[in-house]
Amino acid sequence: MNISNSSKKKSLTWQAVFSLLVFVFMYLPILVLSFYSFNQSPYSATWQGFTLEWYQKLFTDTRILSALKNSLLVAFSAVAVAAVLGTLMAVGLARYNFPGKKLYQGISYLPLLIPDIAIAVATLVCLAAFAIPLSIWTIVAAHIVFCVAYIGLVVSSRLNNLDPHLEEAALDLGATHIQAFIKVILPQLMPGIISGCLLAFVLSLDDFLISSFTAGSGSNTLPMEIFSRIRTGVKPDINALSVMLISITATVAITGELIRASGEKQNNS
Repeated sequence: MNISNSSKKKSLTWQAVFSLLVFVFMYLPILVLSFYSFNQSPYSATWQGFTLEWYQKLFTDTRILSALKNSLLVAFSAVAVAAVLGTLMAVGLARYNFPGKKLYQGISYLPLLIPDIAIAVATLVCLAAFAIPLSIWTIVAAHIVFCVAYIGLVVSSRLNNLDPHLEEAALDLGATHIQAFIKVILPQLMPGIISGCLLAFVLSLDDFLISSFTAGSGSNTLPMEIFSRIRTGVKPDINALSVMLISITATVAITGELIRASGEKQNNS
């Protein structure tokens, strides 16, 4: 009995040590980045005192503000379209049978598995084949592709937990399929839709590779602007910008997870 308890304690100790090492590996670079974003020195390697100068400069940097505007425009536009398409896709795959359903389902979720570089090259080749000029709207079109897949995946997981008899009851009471979807299914799917939209928003806001392949002249996004600046060295203003971007994406991701968890809790109760 004592040997068993001792082995369990050793196992828990190793699990705690391993978990601690994983968290250190993941978050120590972010802590270092945050620390040097308050560095008074223009060179990140030496510490010369605390300052908020680099954060203040971000709000007067026209290139940063323009890139932020483009990133938000791309993210909001892509998510708005993908929310509709992803929700309809998830409902259609879950509720209806049609020829080629398995093939369509596999193709729909391919952007989750295909590397970003492959999506970027394929999108660029497609745009070139149809002689479509690159602009900020080609970035939006490219982002819709993977945003639809992520939103559809989150909504479908939420849809699988719903009681199918509720829709049947609405139909028996005289509602049409559209009315049953809008008044019965859609309100219950809303936590999943919002959670999926927030996830897609974060992914779109942080995307660099696909955006850089499909961007036109003067349509730099925030990650593209950051990459162009670190070519000459990492400066505290880039550290400050990265910290703000990490904070925004973390806040959005946590909000999405809380909404998803709240929706599951309501559904289980």
